[in-house]
Amino acid sequence: MNNPSGAQKHKGYRRIIPSMTALLQFEAVARLNSFTLAATELGVTQAAVSKQVKVLEENLGALLFHRGHRNISLTDAGDILFVSISESLQRVASAFDQINQGCHRQEVVLGSTASFSQLRIMPRLNQLASALPNVQLRLATQMFTGDLRTRNYDLDIRFGNGQWDDGEATLLFDEEVFPVCSPAWLARNPLPGTLEELACAGLLDADSTSEGWVAWPSWFREKGGSPGTLKYNLRCSLYTDSINAALQGYGIALGWGRLVEHLLASGALVRLQPFVVRPKQAYYLVAPHGRPNSPYLAALVQWLQSSSLE
Repeated sequence: MNNPSGAQKHKGYRRIIPSMTALLQFEAVARLNSFTLAATELGVTQAAVSKQVKVLEENLGALLFHRGHRNISLTDAGDILFVSISESLQRVASAFDQINQGCHRQEVVLGSTASFSQLRIMPRLNQLASALPNVQLRLATQMFTGDLRTRNYDLDIRFGNGQWDDGEATLLFDEEVFPVCSPAWLARNPLPGTLEELACAGLLDADSTSEGWVAWPSWFREKGGSPGTLKYNLRCSLYTDSINAALQGYGIALGWGRLVEHLLASGALVRLQPFVVRPKQAYYLVAPHGRPNSPYLAALVQWLQSSSLE
């Protein structure tokens, strides 16, 4: 009897995922944080939504929501399922858009920090069409390093030692970190000549959000300096905010050379010599284990490495 492999796989998915309707209704409840709002959005009764979620919980053998008197919240199991479903539905919706619009380009979901996305990728977007003509890029920015085993990224840009359990890393480039300021700030203030003068010159700092990230205190330690109390003009949660403050002439930020090279080239920022720290870590493009080597990987690496902004 003919039994195509596709039918076997379909039967297997139906065994593991007994009801797509239940998954869709669960996603709506989790996203809207309400059975009532989910029912309204889906055009069904609240009782029907509650029944579908209950069936899903029984099949999984786990509660998906903490049910209070006036509110609900996801359990740990519910959160795991919601993240997976929402990302998968986004991919499906993207596929529908491509088909409806007659677009046959390959979508690539690229994870990166907001700093890398805004300061390294955005200035090079005009090169993207020629470097990757058959690729539709979707940027997935994140505060912390993601996990390719639980997130639907095709590739992830990371700063670190190149050793991660969830993927294979391709070196992009190393890094060096040095003080930067605007020409306007430099025109109003004396040029720091020593670490001690730099420490009290009015620093702009950002929180450490990734492996190997260097903030002002660790930067001074790497230089072997012990300047005592550092004088901050501004401290930020995001690195991009500290760079924007430097562009406004508000103080001295730490310039990550690969991220601010376009600002140095344009003259918007000035590098303060001779101070520099060269971290042992570097930038990598990480692909999940077990996936075939993508034909666009080499072109994407070359585009990310490009020093030209033309």
